[in-house]
Amino acid sequence: MFNISETEQQVAEFLLQIKAIKLQPNNPFTWASGWKSPIYCDNRITLSHPPIRTYIRQQLTKAIQEKFGSVGCIAGVATAGIPQGALVAQELGLPFIYVRSKPKEHGRGNMIEGDILTGKRVVVIEDLISTGGSSLQAVAALREAGYDVAGLAAIFSYGFDIATENFKAANCPFITLSNYSALINYAEQHQYISRKDVEILREWRESPSTWGTETA
Repeated sequence: MFNISETEQQVAEFLLQIKAIKLQPNNPFTWASGWKSPIYCDNRITLSHPPIRTYIRQQLTKAIQEKFGSVGCIAGVATAGIPQGALVAQELGLPFIYVRSKPKEHGRGNMIEGDILTGKRVVVIEDLISTGGSSLQAVAALREAGYDVAGLAAIFSYGFDIATENFKAANCPFITLSNYSALINYAEQHQYISRKDVEILREWRESPSTWGTETA
């Protein structure tokens, strides 16, 4: 049985242990979008840790089966969703494809790599959800190619309202194994961060696009 609260805590613990998630409230990161952020998440690191990699694969598989039921294909989002998606597809014994961020600039100009299985019910795999923009671009490409997109599953979400709104507007349900709130609660309880750090992290979560700009 897929236990979301237990899984949220366990995934948060793993990500902190292996430093796939780094919390630096006093030395913020700069994202590609230009946002200043006290947190950085790189779930690719989980692939280097077999027990954690196995746990994530198994939990994604359970979550997909319970949330979406029977599906005919798994699609990874380039690039970080590709290995996670391939692992899940192997666990389920399903075909695997992946979606590029843009069409290939040579050869056949593919956006989707793999056999195009028109009409198949597919679940999309991501490693991380921030605003949902790149994920939903992949969803749109799959729908255009003739797939029935059941939804999306990811390892971690920042829990931004804009992501929830974007997925709702696209009529695409999504699930994640863990999220920002679970992470911060676990980090505080196990002394990865101080109470002052928690306040900073929660302030960022409320207004990520403008946080830190006054001191930038």
